[in-house]
Amino acid sequence: MSIVATGLVKEYNKQRVVNEVDLTVERGEVVGLLGPNGAGKTTTFYMVVGIVKPNNGRIFLDGKEITNLPVFQRARRGIGYLSQEPSVFRKMTVQNNILAILQARKLSREEIRQKLEELLEEFDIAHLRNRMGYQLSGGERRRVEIARSLATDPSFILLDEPFAGVDPIAVSDIQNIITYLKERGLGVLITDHSVRETLSITDKAYIMHEGKILLSGSSDEVANNELARKFYLGERFSM
Repeated sequence: MSIVATGLVKEYNKQRVVNEVDLTVERGEVVGLLGPNGAGKTTTFYMVVGIVKPNNGRIFLDGKEITNLPVFQRARRGIGYLSQEPSVFRKMTVQNNILAILQARKLSREEIRQKLEELLEEFDIAHLRNRMGYQLSGGERRRVEIARSLATDPSFILLDEPFAGVDPIAVSDIQNIITYLKERGLGVLITDHSVRETLSITDKAYIMHEGKILLSGSSDEVANNELARKFYLGERFSM
């Protein structure tokens, strides 16, 4: 099962900001979508999410076209999305944050209770179940958001700046969670400005420059690529 984007194009005011971009995310792999500011990576990411509609190009999920489907319909088909902005309900407990998603599904009361307990334990937030959203640290909030996004049992999860606004200890924690999601069989697409933190956990990365894919490859291939160093990473970059 995979997400495949082919020939994605996006124009704003006749200026092409994304130009014929192809990318693929398979289940069980972590893929990075990286590049300097203005490279078109965020727009490309949002086209995959369903927030931005491409002018041209197509997006497929498991061979079925989803190009024109909104975010919520993509979610129903198995694509989870975690935004950069805090998305926990601040005046609800951690437990109720997750229940809000579970109760929207066609599950029995017992299935909801069981799934809630599984997610609380799985992401080590059971001790936070009665804490309010506004009382969580950055790392705790991210854990809750990821747990909540998995309440719909997605096959893929798209992470927008998952390392933003969290301290170094929490960054390591989130890296471990993303690796765990991969081991769980999910496909993960990440876009983030924290290059080193992202490349250290990706199986494959796409580097964008001026609206196009400059190169793609494993983390080591990208880190040692002359073009990546020239246009994005810098000559002194090291993993």
